[in-house]
Amino acid sequence: MFPASRYACKAHRSIRALTTLQTDSAAPQLYTSIHRRTCSSVSTPRITTHYTIQPRDKDPRWEGIEMERFADEADVVIVGGGPAGLSAAIRLKQLANEQEKELRVCLVEKAPQIGAHTLSGACLEPSTLIELFPDWKERGAPLNTPVTEDVFSIFTKKHRIPVPILPGLPMQNHGNYIVRLGNLVRWLGEQAEEIGVEIYPGYAAAEVLFHEDGSVKGIATNDVGIAKDGSPKDVFERGMELHAKVTLFGEGCHGHLAKQLYKQFNLRENCEPQTYAIGLKELWMIDEKKWRPGRAEHSVGWPLDRNTYGGSFLYHLNEGEPLVALGLVVGLDYSNPYLSPFKEFQRWKHHPFVASTLEGGQRIAYGARALNEGGFQCIPKLTFPGGLLIGCSPGFMNVPKIKGTHTAMKSGMLAAEAIFPKITAENLDSETAGIHVPEYSESLKNSSVWKELHAVRNIRPSFHNYFGLYGGMVYTGIFYWMLRGKEPWTLKHGGMDANQLKPAKDCKPIEYPKPDGKISFDLLSSVALSGTNHEGDQPPHLTLKDDSVPVARNLAIYDGPEQRFCPAGVYEYVPVETGDGMRLQINAQNCVHCKTCDIKDPSQNINWVVPEGGGGPAYNGM
Repeated sequence: MFPASRYACKAHRSIRALTTLQTDSAAPQLYTSIHRRTCSSVSTPRITTHYTIQPRDKDPRWEGIEMERFADEADVVIVGGGPAGLSAAIRLKQLANEQEKELRVCLVEKAPQIGAHTLSGACLEPSTLIELFPDWKERGAPLNTPVTEDVFSIFTKKHRIPVPILPGLPMQNHGNYIVRLGNLVRWLGEQAEEIGVEIYPGYAAAEVLFHEDGSVKGIATNDVGIAKDGSPKDVFERGMELHAKVTLFGEGCHGHLAKQLYKQFNLRENCEPQTYAIGLKELWMIDEKKWRPGRAEHSVGWPLDRNTYGGSFLYHLNEGEPLVALGLVVGLDYSNPYLSPFKEFQRWKHHPFVASTLEGGQRIAYGARALNEGGFQCIPKLTFPGGLLIGCSPGFMNVPKIKGTHTAMKSGMLAAEAIFPKITAENLDSETAGIHVPEYSESLKNSSVWKELHAVRNIRPSFHNYFGLYGGMVYTGIFYWMLRGKEPWTLKHGGMDANQLKPAKDCKPIEYPKPDGKISFDLLSSVALSGTNHEGDQPPHLTLKDDSVPVARNLAIYDGPEQRFCPAGVYEYVPVETGDGMRLQINAQNCVHCKTCDIKDPSQNINWVVPEGGGGPAYNGM
């Protein structure tokens, strides 16, 4: 059924992909230029071959192929091996062991190893970890760097304005730890397996399964052995089904199954649209003389203008080597289609205050991921018959703190404590085949997570004013510091990030400096450091609802912003071979699974789905 080895599960026929990928079709597309070229309308070549867009039942190549799936039963199935999913799994088994109950908990994770897709800053608030494992130090949890110094700055192009961090402000990190979150997640996986959780890395949850009454039945893992043109290979294998009384969805930011559940159960009916950011990160080995273990630096301002939300971090780790983790977070509600978060990050490193730390050092890792930034106003309904949403998937990040790990873990633990008595009850009484656990929502609303997110609910949306960033800082300094979120109003966000881009004709192109190869770097050499691998001969998992939209609308109106907001060089507009237009090329092998394209596409035409299990980045403790 599953391989015996939990953590060394190999990806299905994955290969290294660092260079651009050629598309199968050379036919011309519809092309409308914004650069004074003539408009030509010709047939659009097929870009999307994935079965979610091109149904197999209408494809003669699939006739006679065995499509039956093997099914297995568990008490609880958890999708996603991140902090939330693992915390939920561990807490369930803790409760089962305490009460001497038999409980089968299965966790599936799309990465080939637990922690391989995990990326965060990260400065960890340890409260939830202490609650889950009071003896975490004795167990060897990889928390090696307590914060010893906080530095906060406003950057101008050449200078730094220091900002004092007053007690009680969100950016104060006294008592927190600088961690490499991938290492912590790997450690949590070891604790989970030790306590009896069944962990299956390398298997991506591709589909939500439903009972006849509409309640969630479980999930199906992805099929493997499908050629890039959408046809079955000789080695085609159907995924398998995992059924459960309750399924927990902890996919992380903008999970593709969660998107389906939002629609199926109308979970976002009473909340605002989620708003996001993209975080880009590098690890550097620096000159030991510049190393300050325990120092946490944050900045706002340059290179972003006042109307672009974002900020930076630079953390000095204490792991026996002079390592620093650094990154830039850019709100995805920006309006200029010429903005490139990756190039802004590379430019930021040249600020004198940052460059002085990096000069003479060596970059050793790179990665990117999207972050939920909506907070309290954007939390959807969390429960539905047969399932729950936990962690970053519904969005429990405290944006002013730049922290979400402790709240994600807490949500997983609360979910476990809410469902345990129901699934172990001898006289189970449920109106639906999949058990509904509304008690989870009530527990969360009475928890520290709800209180924390409610207190900071107005800080992120306070950015939406004429003064932008600086208006938001004034709001934080006056209202939050004095009232701690007790103000009797709740501000709104600006709507979906995809709707915020202005037409290219109304915006000024941004001229970015060329990378120097010492402090700043090009995109493809950066992707190489992410260790990204995908099976090359599979349908691109960056699917398009309509293959003609990218050229006809995104390129024509917004000058192809997917070329710039993607941090991995997945999207390129290239000339058609006949020379009379452009076509979109999708280099799916480069994808680092950040989900930015699905979020920011102004046409909402891109739908990110899971590739074959085991594909994606291979972050080594990012």
